[in-house]
Amino acid sequence: MTQLSPVPTRPIRPLTGKHMALIFVAFFAVVIAVNVTMARLAIATFGGVVVENSYVASQQFNGWLKEASAEKSLGWKGIVTRDYAGRATLALSDHAGEPIASARVTAVAEHPLGQRPPVALVLHETAPGHYAAPLMAGRWRLKVQVQANGKTWRMIGDVQ
Repeated sequence: MTQLSPVPTRPIRPLTGKHMALIFVAFFAVVIAVNVTMARLAIATFGGVVVENSYVASQQFNGWLKEASAEKSLGWKGIVTRDYAGRATLALSDHAGEPIASARVTAVAEHPLGQRPPVALVLHETAPGHYAAPLMAGRWRLKVQVQANGKTWRMIGDVQ
């Protein structure tokens, strides 16, 4: 029978106050570094202010709800895309699926992260219910406003 030789072991050093201090300093250094990094990234990608004055916005909120309800009751649908020529396009239909022709269509194109200034667009009718306007390449969020048949309808769509 073969006898195994014992494995040499090193004596375990005791955990001293100096070690604990280093552990605490390292832990908090990591936490602070992560927090500073996340804060810098958040500030760098912040898109801006949603409303200038929250109090004034709260006073108008019920009116906005009524407008939204009236717009929803119209049953209009819009599909925002980009065509082969790079234009922003809108296909607009009513509650029965019929195209809405001869509408006045405007939009504001905003960069999702606010890195480019907003661009005002006027979409012109290219076919019944189809509207288009030139738009720079890239990803954009379009805030569309349609005025037709004495009614106003709004939507938001993304274009890539």
